[in-house]
Amino acid sequence: MGVNTIKKTDKKSTGTGDLLNFHIISLFPEAFDSYIDKSIIARAIENRLIKVDFYNPKAFAIANKSGISKVDDRPYGGGPGMVIQAEPIIKSIEKVLTKKTIIKAKTLIIFLSPSGVQFDTELATTFSKKYKDIIIVCGRYEGIDARVKKVFKMVDVSVGPWVTTGGELPALIMIDVISRQIEGVLGKFDSREEARISSSEVYTRPEVLVHKNKKYKVPKVLLSGNHKEIDIWRADTDRK
Repeated sequence: MGVNTIKKTDKKSTGTGDLLNFHIISLFPEAFDSYIDKSIIARAIENRLIKVDFYNPKAFAIANKSGISKVDDRPYGGGPGMVIQAEPIIKSIEKVLTKKTIIKAKTLIIFLSPSGVQFDTELATTFSKKYKDIIIVCGRYEGIDARVKKVFKMVDVSVGPWVTTGGELPALIMIDVISRQIEGVLGKFDSREEARISSSEVYTRPEVLVHKNKKYKVPKVLLSGNHKEIDIWRADTDRK
């Protein structure tokens, strides 16, 4: 049975060097379309700075005794919900690793888990510089059979102190944050907020906003032209 692979490919080649390949293993690849088909990520794909391929474990579904193919089963030890079987995930990962372009030392396999290392900008930057192929395994239901992590060397990563319904949202976050660390993805590389002094408070025209007869003014320091004072203002995280 062939793998059900949905590819987001480029239409033109304007990037330089090797692009960063994201390989997403997911039961619901269509969940990514509305985000990666738009704006900055879509442009990065078009310009051959990144590539996003999808591998659906359903292509490797296992037939049970009744002849019905499925990717999940009841958990050993009891409990609610269903667990994704190891074999469809293993075969999906193997499909990626058999590609001729894969270099083992430049390939990272990520297992999304609430108990994993906290994902942040620093980790994203490391991933963008160290790897050329990033495989992200998206879980669903009660999770994935843990034996997958015994077959492959994987890194457990968490995008936050919460549990999502599936791994698709965390994977989207990782694609976005890692991609913006690649020069050329943003219109101006230095425009990354994490790479300069910035503030959660930003203002634009008009200088005086009038709403229900009340005036709301732009902070005077931003109108001063004194960039040193503006940087101090922007760095003041305790400002109320």
